[in-house]
Amino acid sequence: MNKNSGKTIPVLVSGALGRMGGEVVNSVLNSPDCNLVAAIDITENSNGTNISEILKVKECDVFVSNDFEGTLCSISQEYRNENIKPVLVDFTHPDSVYENTRSAIAYGISPVVGTTGLTPSQINELSLFAQKASVGCAIIPNFSVGMVLLQQAASVAAKFYDNIELIEMHHNQKADSPSGTCIKTAEMIEEYSKKYNENLVKESESLKGVRGGLRDSGLNIHSVRLPGLLAHQLVIMGSPGETYTIKHDTIDRKAYMPGVLQAIKKIGNYKSLVYGLEKLIF
Repeated sequence: MNKNSGKTIPVLVSGALGRMGGEVVNSVLNSPDCNLVAAIDITENSNGTNISEILKVKECDVFVSNDFEGTLCSISQEYRNENIKPVLVDFTHPDSVYENTRSAIAYGISPVVGTTGLTPSQINELSLFAQKASVGCAIIPNFSVGMVLLQQAASVAAKFYDNIELIEMHHNQKADSPSGTCIKTAEMIEEYSKKYNENLVKESESLKGVRGGLRDSGLNIHSVRLPGLLAHQLVIMGSPGETYTIKHDTIDRKAYMPGVLQAIKKIGNYKSLVYGLEKLIF
């Protein structure tokens, strides 16, 4: 049974003044199952300001803090004798996400991480740490239900195709390439242990990298960064006489919010790390 079942879940949002963080704050404030207890952001001059006034969202008595560690400590102490585990939603930066996640686990707060950029070794380390601490932790490369369905479809279709390329396109303020979502898609395709995109001719590049990034499996990933884009992914599969293309477009960050709320509500079921939204909704 979910420890948080039937109770209002205390939620901290890290990166609360960012585009995704602001959407999360608004969704949490409007969810009957959640209670916003902290808003953390390092934006200059934001410390001590009311989050509702800054974001123009539902009124609440939560004030922005620039002190990540101090906020975790305060909330963990506040709920230490309560039979409910607070949840931290992190949408910050690849440079800080590992330490943020590890710190939350150390304080007994369940992280729900939407920040991408964690390496496989870091995810493995966090998995071991979460299991040792018996704290649920969700690493979610993409909170869109539609993207989860794309990944499921791609993983099934990969059984029938040996030539597959992936293209991911994002806004030009995204710091990491390729996206964590696209890496996750590639990993699901690679569950079929075979070599993809076998060379039929000796290839050469007159412009280095023009064929995209090459994974050990042979999969090629291409990253595009442009203003005007939000988040888009194509999986293109080819065989003699046909191509099969699966595409997903995110046109508004609101698309991620049902997945975020599901992760907040369900992470209380776990005492270890969960990687991927599909683990929580299927």
